[in-house]
Amino acid sequence: MALLAPVILSFFILVMPSGIRYYYTVAITILVIILTSWPSMTVLMQPLNLPVSFVAGGPLGSITFTLDNLSAFFILVTNFTVFTGLLYSNGYLAPYRTSKTPAQFALHYFSYTWLHFSMLCVLTLRDGTAFLIAWELMAVSSFMLILFDAQKRSTLKTAVNYLIQMHVGLVLLIIAFLLVEADTGKFGFDGLQLFFSRHPNTPIFFLFFAGFAIKAGFIPFHTWLPEAHPAAPSHVSGVMSGVMIKMGIFGIVRVLTCVQSDAYLIGIIIMIIATLTGLYGIMMSIMQTDLKKLLAYSTIENIGIIGIGLGLGAIGLGLNRPALVILGFGGGLLHVLNHSLFKSLLFYSAGSVYKATHTRDIARLGGLIHKMPRTAGLFLFGSAAICALPPLNGFISEILIYYGLFAGLQATSVFQTMSMLMTILALALIGGLALFGFSKATGLTFLGTQRTNIHMDENAVTPAMLFPKLFIAAMILLVGLSPMLFLSPIMGMIGSQFHVNPLPVVVPLIHALSKISLVGIILVITAIALMMVRKHVVKPKEIVYGPTWGCGYTAGTARQQYTPGSFSANFAELADPLLHANPEYRQISEEDIFPGKRSFSLRPVDFFSSWTKKILDYAMLALKNIARLQTGNIQHYILYAFVFMLLIFTLLYMKLL
Repeated sequence: MALLAPVILSFFILVMPSGIRYYYTVAITILVIILTSWPSMTVLMQPLNLPVSFVAGGPLGSITFTLDNLSAFFILVTNFTVFTGLLYSNGYLAPYRTSKTPAQFALHYFSYTWLHFSMLCVLTLRDGTAFLIAWELMAVSSFMLILFDAQKRSTLKTAVNYLIQMHVGLVLLIIAFLLVEADTGKFGFDGLQLFFSRHPNTPIFFLFFAGFAIKAGFIPFHTWLPEAHPAAPSHVSGVMSGVMIKMGIFGIVRVLTCVQSDAYLIGIIIMIIATLTGLYGIMMSIMQTDLKKLLAYSTIENIGIIGIGLGLGAIGLGLNRPALVILGFGGGLLHVLNHSLFKSLLFYSAGSVYKATHTRDIARLGGLIHKMPRTAGLFLFGSAAICALPPLNGFISEILIYYGLFAGLQATSVFQTMSMLMTILALALIGGLALFGFSKATGLTFLGTQRTNIHMDENAVTPAMLFPKLFIAAMILLVGLSPMLFLSPIMGMIGSQFHVNPLPVVVPLIHALSKISLVGIILVITAIALMMVRKHVVKPKEIVYGPTWGCGYTAGTARQQYTPGSFSANFAELADPLLHANPEYRQISEEDIFPGKRSFSLRPVDFFSSWTKKILDYAMLALKNIARLQTGNIQHYILYAFVFMLLIFTLLYMKLL
C-alpha cells in the first residue's frame, strides 16, 4: 500500500507550479527508490533468496507483486539510472524553458515518472494481464518522452514507428501467453513451467523471445532503436538505452528460468543471434556521423554481448555444466549493470556536447577538449569502459564471458567446440571494432581543432549536469576495482534461479578477480602519482601552447584533419558486402576543365531498417486503399454488413468456425 502513495502523488506533477515541478518529481522518485530499493537489497542479499509477495487491493481487484532476486537485481539497476537521468535532466532541459510551455514540461516529467513506475511493475508482476498492461504503459510513457521535440516532423515519425513496433512485440507476447493459458489454464509466467514440461520448449520460447527481443534490440528486431535514441532528449536516451531495453533482457531470462528441455538448442540459437547482433551493431556504429546514433548502434552491440552470455548460460543448462551456467549468466547479467552505467554516461556526455554546440554531427565538431575538458574526460572514461579496457567495469563482465567460452571448449562434441571457438573470435572482433569506433567518436569530437565555425556555449554544462556523470564514473570504477562486491549477489541469484551450486565456480573466480583488482588498483594509484609528479614538475615552468597537429609544420586548415568518412573509409570498403554504404559524390568528368566544388560522404544503409520501411510503406498504402471504403453512402455500409454476415454463414456452414 505504501507504493500507492507515489502513484497518486505523481498526478499532481501535472498541476504543480513550474518553479517546484522538477523538485516535486525528484521527491517522488526518491520516495519510490527508497520504497523499492531496500526490499530489493534485502531479497538479493539474503541466503535463501525466497520470493516476497505484496498484494495491492483496488476497485478493480487485487494485484500481486512478486519480488525475487532476479527482479530485485533489475530494480536496483533501474532505480540508479532513472535517478541519474532525472538529476541530469534539470540542466539539460533549461534552454527549453523559453520555447516549451509549462504543460509540455509537466507532461514530460509525468511521463518520466510513469516510465519508472511501469518498469518496476514489469519487473514484479507475474500475472499475464497485469504484466501486459505494465508493458503497454512502458511503451506509451516512453513514446511520450520521445515526443518532447514533436514539432520536428522526423521526431514525430520516429515516435510513431517506435510505438508501432512496440505493439508488434506486445501482440507476440499476448499470443504466447494465450497459448500457455490454453494448455495450463494460467495466463502468465506461473503457467510456463507446466507448459514447458508438457511440450517442446523451443517454439514457444522463441515466440516469447521475439516479443522481448523487439524491446531489447536484437537484430532483426532493432530497427526502432537507432532512430528513437537520437530523437529523444539525452537523459531519456540514457534511461532508454541504460535500462528500458533491459526489460526485454529481463523477460528473456525470466522465461529461461522456466525452460524444462531443449536448453542446449535454445542456447545455440540465442548465441548465434547475439553474435550477429553484436557484430552488426558495432559495424553500423563505426559508420555513423551522428554522435547519438553512433551510441545507439553501440547499444545494439552490447545487447549482443549480453545475449552471448545468456546463450552460453542456456547451453550450460542443456549440458548440465554449472560452470557455463554461472559464467555465462553471470557475465551477461553483470554486463546489464555495466552497460547501464557507461552507456548512460556516454549519452549524458553527448547531450552536453549537443547543448553546447547545438549539433550532433561529428563532422562539424572537433577540438572540444579545450572548451569542455570535463565532458571530454568523462566521455573518454565511458569510451574506455565500453571498450572493456581495464581497470573499468566493462572488462570484468566480458572477461567472465570469455572464461565461460574457453571452459566450453572442453567438450566431446566437435560442433560445440567449434561454436565456442567461433564465438570467441567474434567477441574478440567486436571488442576490436568497438575500440576502433570509439577512437573515432572520441578523437573526432574532442581532439584536433574545430572543423566548422559553430557557436560554442562554454557555460552550457552546469554543475547539475556534471554531478550525475561523476557519480556514474565512480560506480564504473568501483565495479572494475571491486567486482566481487557486485558479482557475489549475482552469482547467488543465478544459483537459486537455475538450481545450480555456484561455489565451485565462485571460489577460483574470487582468486582470479582479486589479482585483476589488485593490478587495477596499482594502475590507478600509479596514474594518480604520475599526474601529481607531472603537476609538480610543470608548475614552476611556463607552458607554451601551439596549434594542434603542428608536428614540424602547421596544417593549412582544419579541413585537413580526418573526417568521420575518411576515418572509416577503409573499414567501409572492407565491410561493403554487408553494410552497403552509399557514397554521395558527383564524379568529375573529362569535360569539367574547371570543376566546381565537390563533397564526398558515405551514408550507411541499415539493411533491416530499409525492409522495415518497405513493410510500413505497404501497410500505409493498404490502409489508404481500405479508407476508400468510407464513402459516406449508407447503402454501401449496409452492403458491407450484408457481405460480412454472408461470409460468417458460409464459414459456419463449411464448419470452419
